[in-house]
Amino acid sequence: MPVKKAHPEADDPHGDAAAADGSDLAEREGRWNYALVGSDLGVWDHNYRLDRKYYSPTWKTMRGMAPDEEVAGDYDAWLQLVHPDDRDFIAHAIDRQNAGDPDYQIFEYRERHQDGRWIWIECRGACVEWDENGVPTRIVGTDTDITARKEAEETLSRLSRRLDLALEISRIGVFEADIEEDMVEWDDRLIAIYGLKGAARRIAGDVWAKSLHPDDRERVLGLADSSVESGSDFQQEYRIIRGDGIERVIRARSAFFIDGNGHRKLIGANWDVTEEVKLRDELQRAKDLAEARNLELEAAKESIEHLALHDYLTGLPNRRYLDKMLDERSAECRAKGLALAILHIDLDRFKQINDTLGHRAGDAMLKHAAGVLKNSVRAADFVARIGGDEFVILCAVDAASKKIASLAERVIRELRKPVRYEGHDCRFGASIGIAVDSGPKLDAKQILLDADIALYRAKGLGRNRFEFFSASDRRDVVSAKQLADEILIGLERNEFVPFYQLQFDARTLDVAGVETLARWQHPVHGLLTPDRFLDIAEDLDVVSTIDALILERALADRRAWIKDGLSVPKISVNVSARRLADPDLGKKLRALKIQPGSISFELLESISLDDCDEAVTANLKKLRKFGIDIQIDDFGTGHASIVSLLRLSPKTLKIDRELIRMLPQSAEQRKLVGSIIDIGRSLDILVIAEGVETVDHIRILEELDCDMLQGYALARPMPAMQIPSFIRAGSWRHGQTAARALQTQLRRALRGRAGK
Repeated sequence: MPVKKAHPEADDPHGDAAAADGSDLAEREGRWNYALVGSDLGVWDHNYRLDRKYYSPTWKTMRGMAPDEEVAGDYDAWLQLVHPDDRDFIAHAIDRQNAGDPDYQIFEYRERHQDGRWIWIECRGACVEWDENGVPTRIVGTDTDITARKEAEETLSRLSRRLDLALEISRIGVFEADIEEDMVEWDDRLIAIYGLKGAARRIAGDVWAKSLHPDDRERVLGLADSSVESGSDFQQEYRIIRGDGIERVIRARSAFFIDGNGHRKLIGANWDVTEEVKLRDELQRAKDLAEARNLELEAAKESIEHLALHDYLTGLPNRRYLDKMLDERSAECRAKGLALAILHIDLDRFKQINDTLGHRAGDAMLKHAAGVLKNSVRAADFVARIGGDEFVILCAVDAASKKIASLAERVIRELRKPVRYEGHDCRFGASIGIAVDSGPKLDAKQILLDADIALYRAKGLGRNRFEFFSASDRRDVVSAKQLADEILIGLERNEFVPFYQLQFDARTLDVAGVETLARWQHPVHGLLTPDRFLDIAEDLDVVSTIDALILERALADRRAWIKDGLSVPKISVNVSARRLADPDLGKKLRALKIQPGSISFELLESISLDDCDEAVTANLKKLRKFGIDIQIDDFGTGHASIVSLLRLSPKTLKIDRELIRMLPQSAEQRKLVGSIIDIGRSLDILVIAEGVETVDHIRILEELDCDMLQGYALARPMPAMQIPSFIRAGSWRHGQTAARALQTQLRRALRGRAGK
């Protein structure tokens, strides 16, 4: 009940006590007020007897009102601020709360904040005064903003639903084991996987042990015990015998944790991988069988080819083999921008040995000469006996290399040494003609003719000497010097630009990526490909500079494509061996702020991946840290071994175009390419085929299950500005669709003609 406050009188004996009571009351009210403010509770007081309604500053603030703002207190107007889905409930709840119903002392609802959003309110209220008829006359309570709690509850509920759905879709069973009590709680999926129909969720730990296959039990239990003792994660694949007697293969993973009561527990997941293991074993058996057959065929083929392509006396390649290698080495040199050097060697005074000591002595001298030549050249060089006492050496070298002269001097020096034969010192020598040429019009047969001319001149100048074909030498030196100067000027003028060749999904022909290619916009000769400048650039040590420029331009072009609304999944750029060994590579790449997963670095397979030094290994780790994928280029023609692939773990490898070129004509080539694709799939490496030039290439590679395609049949290299219009036009799809339709019509026509 309210109490009237008396006036303090000087002679009032109770004045001091009243003042003390008032002070205590004020202190208590202040304390409660501070507590309410600190607790974020919005206080409200509905006094129906006095027709007063009070709302605390906190109550107003949580709704977006100013603390001193007046509240109208209109019930109907306030009810319009309640969420439409909650209004009926709120009207009923307030009626029950006003009636003093304890079940409605606390309830929750949504109310619109002044900024337009919905907030969740937890309302707590109770009647504190009644009239003489027991009708509530005063309701006091608090409101709390529980929006954050509600959002957290919804997030938890959504995550729980998502996890449960993921487990259901993936058919993964989950368990939780109490290590100390040796009890395990299984979910329904795990019980179904183990075929324990009707089993309780909480079962003894030995139920799992008894279900293990007898041949796997000792191994798996030993690993499990070791895992429990060390507290390390458990990850195994094993067989079980289900409750219905069926054998299945299970993959299990589990991890330890400490619960809130300090108990050691193990949580894990099992899933049935029987079909996966069966398929994996079948694929492995098929792969092993195919490899064994390929080895047998290859051995037989090599034996036949060796007999057909080698000289019976010296074991060296013969003239037929030389003709083949002339074409291959010239193509290789054109592609890589190398020079082809040919040394034509003729033995001096060999006829005299043959005439005086017989053909057996001559044969011995030829074998000796063959041994000297093989020991004098590099492993990559080619040595052949082309008839009589004539030999040829093919060397792919840098255009400005001076090693050929040293090789010729060494050969002459070794062949002049006397050879002991049946008590006789046989002495002979050698004259050598050398011709060197390079460039896109390189003609190996013409170089061989030039070397023969130089040999004739060497013999004419006194034998036991070597001579270069002078016109070729002079042209190469002048050309190389001029090209080196132009490269340096071109770098200053930003003449090196990127071109792009699109890569496509082999199954859908969707754009899957783009390879960045370096081009030189030469002011006189026009657009030049790397085979025209790369070797000289390597001699100048500017390949890394060109790589860096191309990468920066490629990143800028990709940003422009994205801004234009064009999505190019990934850009690959070449990286030279010298740049890969740059100790500052990580710092340079960090400055570019490359988006992880957007760039792939192509490593030429000619880089020896089996002998990476520490700097290269460290940079490869940094590339992965920056989210830059590794791609092996020209796979099948260089040094990469399976071991190096396992260690390097590239994201992608590209099959060299030379292996793709003959796919339509060569079954052996198709088997080889198919094996490479199988190897990539077994190592979880994507495989790109480059050099896809025809519809047949596309069809065959799709049948071989290749991942991506790149080549002129789909798209030629083009500047950045042409990429958006090319992709939007989708012309490669129209071409392929028409070509495939034509092939189908031709096959039908042929079948119809055969029927007639």
